[in-house]
Amino acid sequence: MEETTPTTGKFSFKYGLILGLIGVVFGILLYTQDMHTSQSSGVMIISIVMAAVVTFLGISNFKKDNGGFLTLGQALKIGAGIALIAGIITVIYNVILVEFIDLGAKEAIMDARLAPALESGQITQEQFNVQKEQSIQFWWMGYPVIIILNIIIGLVLGLITGLILKKAKPDY
Repeated sequence: MEETTPTTGKFSFKYGLILGLIGVVFGILLYTQDMHTSQSSGVMIISIVMAAVVTFLGISNFKKDNGGFLTLGQALKIGAGIALIAGIITVIYNVILVEFIDLGAKEAIMDARLAPALESGQITQEQFNVQKEQSIQFWWMGYPVIIILNIIIGLVLGLITGLILKKAKPDY
C-alpha cells in the first residue's frame, strides 16, 4: 500500500480561497457600515487575526493529512501560498470597490491617511493637496504592495505555526 503525500499547493489554494472569501465578506461588512475608508488599527488587527486563524488551520490540517508530520519548509510554503491567494482575491475586491462601486473611496482613504499630518501642522494644505493627488494618480501601485505584504505576513504566520507544529518524519 502506497502512501500519498498531500501537496502544499492544494492546502494553500483551499485555505487561501477561504481567507480571501472571509476577507471579502469582512470588506462588504465594512462597506455597509461606511467604515471601508477608515484607517482604524482595529480593522487591521481583526484582519491579521483572521489570517492567523486560517493559516493555522490550513497548516494543521496539512500536518494531519500528512500522517502527523510537518517540516518548517512546508509550513512556510503553505503560509505564503494562503497569503498569496487571499491577497489576489483582496486586490480583485478592492479594484471592484474603488473603480466601480464607490468612486470616491480613493479620495476618502487619502483624506483619512493625510488628515492627521495636516491637523498637526506637519504639512500645509498645499502639500496635503499635492500628496493626495499624487497618491490617487499612482493608486494602482498599491496593489502589488498589498500582495507582497500579504506574502510577508503569510511567511511570518507560517514560520510561527511551523515552529509550533513541526514534526519530522523518522529516518527509518
